[in-house]
Amino acid sequence: MRLALFADIHANRQAFAACLDAARARGAERLNCLGDIVGYGADPEWAVDTVMDLVAKGAVAVRGNHDNAIGVPSDSMNAEAQAAIDWTRGRLSGEQKQFLAELPMSREEDNRLYVHSEASEPTKWRYVRDTADAARSMMATGLQITFCGHIHRPGLYSMSSTAKMTSFVPTSGIAVQLLPGRRWLAVLGSVGQPRDGDPAASFAMFDTVSREITFHRVPYDVATAAARIKANGLPHWLADRLPLGR
Repeated sequence: MRLALFADIHANRQAFAACLDAARARGAERLNCLGDIVGYGADPEWAVDTVMDLVAKGAVAVRGNHDNAIGVPSDSMNAEAQAAIDWTRGRLSGEQKQFLAELPMSREEDNRLYVHSEASEPTKWRYVRDTADAARSMMATGLQITFCGHIHRPGLYSMSSTAKMTSFVPTSGIAVQLLPGRRWLAVLGSVGQPRDGDPAASFAMFDTVSREITFHRVPYDVATAAARIKANGLPHWLADRLPLGR
């Protein structure tokens, strides 16, 4: 099965729509969402409705920290993020809020784990910044492959049978086979707000038969996404950072 994997959509309609089109054009048979459907961006209603529809058709979705903050206020967000959450809370319907609140923190499927942040303590929303963070996450699950998001930068980590770690930044469009002799953690990057210096939206495709993962970068209408943030009265920095990929 060809899986499309999205994380950190952040209510960016233009970016998510572009990624959905790209995934379907590449033969995606299931589209899974790894949290932070909302926050920062100007189209939370559309983003939540889109993910709800995907889940109704068999997709896996898990909860991110911004999704969680809609129902459980967070004291760890910066002022811009909190302003976006407060605005988003006023836009969503009761059904949409309930959907976010009922998303699981993680999901297991075959030999794969889906989680927003990392596996050792998903509710603490820790970032996977380096091999030590990746190792902590991998040791917390018996499954061979973990997919996550949260840090908004793509990365791929592996652990050998002797606990030797490797890591690298994947190249867009180049397939990497996740060899069965190692354990793997793939950080997907962000659909709606990349922070690795590349403004193009990020997502990944995984083939469950060949065990190949391919990261993709998708250009989208950044100007419209940024203009909508400003037009809705959200902090301008949330718009200004989009063309910078930061």
